[in-house]
Parts: sequence; C-alpha cells; structure tokens
Amino acid sequence: MLNILINDGISPSGERALRDAGYNLFLDKVAQDDLKEFMNENAIDVILVRSATQVRKDLIDAVPSLKLIGRGGVGMDNIDVSYAMEKGLHVINTPAASSTSVAEIVFAHLFALTRNLHDSNRNMPLEGESNFNALKKSYAASKELKGKTLGIIGLGRIGSEVARIALGVGMRVIASNSRNEEGTETIAFSFFDGTTVDVKIEMQPMRELIKNSDMITVHIPAQKNYVIGRPEFDLMKDGAYLVNAARGGVVDEVALVEALESGKVAGAALDVFENEPKPEIKLLMNPKLSLSPHIGGSTLEAQDRIGTELASQISALLVQKV
Repeated sequence: MLNILINDGISPSGERALRDAGYNLFLDKVAQDDLKEFMNENAIDVILVRSATQVRKDLIDAVPSLKLIGRGGVGMDNIDVSYAMEKGLHVINTPAASSTSVAEIVFAHLFALTRNLHDSNRNMPLEGESNFNALKKSYAASKELKGKTLGIIGLGRIGSEVARIALGVGMRVIASNSRNEEGTETIAFSFFDGTTVDVKIEMQPMRELIKNSDMITVHIPAQKNYVIGRPEFDLMKDGAYLVNAARGGVVDEVALVEALESGKVAGAALDVFENEPKPEIKLLMNPKLSLSPHIGGSTLEAQDRIGTELASQISALLVQKV
C-alpha cells in the first residue's frame, strides 16, 4: 500500500479518489524542519505539496522510500525537479487544472483597475456617506476593455485561456512566446454548448508587444532576471496597465512603483510578490495597485481538478510498481 503525505492540503474529491484507490493518506501538516523524520518514520512513498512546502535535495536524499513528488498547481520552483528525476523519482504537477481560475483572476483585476473598483472598494466604506458625489465624479473617469489591445507574455495553457476571455470581451489580442516570436498561433475558442472555433493569435517579439499593448499580462515561469524591469516600463505606452499572476520576481517591483508614481503605468495588479508572504508596504499601500494574496489558482473548481488529476497520475505511474 502506498503511503502518501499530503502536506499542503487537497480537495475532498482528490482525497476520495486517493482513498478509493486504496492508498494510505497522511493529511496533517508537517513542519518543514520535521519532514525528514516524519517521512522516514512512516515510510512515505509520495509527497504532495503546493507552494508552501519545499522539496529540496537534502529532503530527497534523506527519504529513501520516496518515489514520487506531486505539485498541486503549475510552478515547481519549490521542488528540485532535475535532481529528483536524476535520482529516479517521478515529479508531477497539474498544469491544466488551474488555467481557468488564473485567467479569470487576471480579468477580475483588469475590470477592477479600469473601472476603479479596487480603489472605490477601499473608500466607499470610509466616505460613501459623507462624500458620495465627489467619489462618483472621481471614479467616473474609467475605461472599457472592449477595443483595447491585450499583450500576453507566455501563450501556454494559462495565456491561451486569458486570450479566450479577452476575445470574448472584444479585445485585440497579441502574444509573445520564446518559441514563436512572429506569425500566428491557433487556439480553440470553446462555447458553452461544446462547439469550438479556431482563432489565430498574432505573435510579436516581446519588445514590440510591450510597445503595442494597452494592457499586459505575464504568464511565464520564474526567471533568473526580471522579465519586466525599467527598460520594459520605458517601452510601454503611457497609461498602460500590467498584471502579474505568474510568479513573484518576474516583475521588478521597485521599477513598477516608480512607473506608477510617474504616471507611466496607470495601474497594475499583483497576485504574486517577490517577498511572499510579506509583500513590501509600498505595494500594499499604493492606490494604483489591485492586490490579491496569491489566489490565482485557488478556486473550488480548480482544487477539485487538481486533486483528481494528481490521484489519476499517481495511479498511472505507481500502481504497477507497488
């Protein structure tokens, strides 16, 4: 019987799927410093994590029973993936499960920014009764998304889902990928009744995309250097908007604050931060920022898909070997 440590939680449907497969589950959160001892005492075969638990070389070396590491979500920067695979371990994630959830939070932030909802939600409880007409006048200077150009940096699963929503809103969509800087890429636009239409997305080099976009959203893994820093902010249209729901460190937050204060960037949204879980106070207090605490993939539907997808992959990879 497989012993599975689920250290950062799992949906009820995922738990059921694993129990139905006959696996022995450990659901209590184990502190990072206690993982080695706990996993060895309980002969853990599989550890499932999200972003909180670190699975590094020292943990991999210390637990000889370990066969598989699973990440609920997309990014695996908290796991030493290459080393684990060199040691013969399976490493899995769920890249498709949270695509819709992340794409939707991008647009939640874009609507909030362009209609000033992020700021009015702060001030209406404080001044709505005493200063209603002034707030109404201030927030009336808002914008529509329809007809604007959205630049997507990274047209993978999440970027493609963002493109589908943008097309539905009536935006022009351009994208940039390291694998394809020019020409077009085709994505399937699906409707509620199951019908699909293929849509071509114009691809541009990233510098050109930045110059040509009214709004920019980033959907790439963590990099060694900033993808959006001072040179990129200088290239943007005056009054552009930026969303980062990918990874902290993709955007230079100091340069972002400078661009907001100068008016170069009209507003920005951050779901991820360089210093999680303690974002810089200059970000938290900036009225031009729409903020959320790294919840892009955290919907009930996404958690269900993550849990069942992990269970399916574990069974496919390990059931024949135990």
